Amino acid sequence: MIDLVVDARGVATLTLARADKHNALSQAMIDALTQAAARIAADRRIRVVVLAAAGPTFCAGGDLGWMRDQMAADTPTRRAAATSLAQMLGALDSLPQPLIGRIQGNAFGGGVGLACVCDVAIGVQTAKFGLTETRLGLIPATIGPYVLARIGAARARRVFLSGRVFGADEAVALDILARAVPADALDAAIAAEVAPICPAGQRRWRRPKPMPGRWVR
Repeated sequence: MIDLVVDARGVATLTLARADKHNALSQAMIDALTQAAARIAADRRIRVVVLAAAGPTFCAGGDLGWMRDQMAADTPTRRAAATSLAQMLGALDSLPQPLIGRIQGNAFGGGVGLACVCDVAIGVQTAKFGLTETRLGLIPATIGPYVLARIGAARARRVFLSGRVFGADEAVALDILARAVPADALDAAIAAEVAPICPAGQRRWRRPKPMPGRWVR
């Protein structure tokens, strides 16, 4: 479901590894990401985290089978599933280390939410984005606070309700991405974000609340 690798510099790469399902968020993947975030937060060797994904798609959002199961379930079961998703996003958002998003492909629904919990997200110019859960009669509720914190209420109105798909240039204009680069320049762009953080040595970073995406030492 996921891979977690830490290199000698203290750079952790957390990879969504469900490429055959376009890295759609199942309950198992949500639980694995929550557990990985706890491990990362507790590991004093780790100075920065790169959130990446395997395959051509960054994250297609919620797994359709998992979503159908929730829609057919009773209220307590649906509440528990929504809570687990919220806890996973919150765990990534509140990591004590900077979180850099490597958006190598399309991001829909929960994939946009994952991009928005990153402190910096860099994507390829060919990537597509959208809050496409509205096509299923759902609102982007659980990811909503993180998307709103990133793009603001006025701009959220442009993309929350229509379910339309938009490109990387608009994702940059909306602040979902810090910038969009050619596919062959993505790794270099991520390396450029990571490099200035590594010399911080053993200093620990903490996130002040309630303003996500800001760092103090």
